[in-house]
Amino acid sequence: MSIRVEYMKQSANLFRKYLTFSLGIKEGSIEKSILHLVDLRASQMNGCAFCVDMHVKEAKIAGERELRLHHVAVWRESTLFNQRERAALEWTEVLTKLPPHGVPDEIFNKVREQLSEQEISDLTFAIVAINGWNRLSIGFKAVPGSQDEAYGLTKAGLN
Repeated sequence: MSIRVEYMKQSANLFRKYLTFSLGIKEGSIEKSILHLVDLRASQMNGCAFCVDMHVKEAKIAGERELRLHHVAVWRESTLFNQRERAALEWTEVLTKLPPHGVPDEIFNKVREQLSEQEISDLTFAIVAINGWNRLSIGFKAVPGSQDEAYGLTKAGLN
């Protein structure tokens, strides 16, 4: 199986700019551990095998516990996430699958209890970024694990 279109080459300038945007998110106010959870949850919801594979490996390399990675899909029922992480995951879900009439105030207010306005803004840009990567990977059928060596993901010890 191979990728449908090598978008990194075909749209090299746009790819570089989007990558720069995405990398800039890591310099924002949201801790990297939460960004890993957000990337994984959005990728799960979107059914992006390439991104789920990649973000599990990235999180593991960064020191995330494997059980928590397994629990991301069931975070609401899990006891492994703190309130700040839960707020980020809830915001991720509502922005990944937008409700027909927008984001309810109830959800925003719950998130606002845990995150500052800057953090909500930074987190929203992170969610925008991962949803875009999911669409690129799904649309062009990126092969899970195919970039492990290039991205340094072999260090995760998962194959």
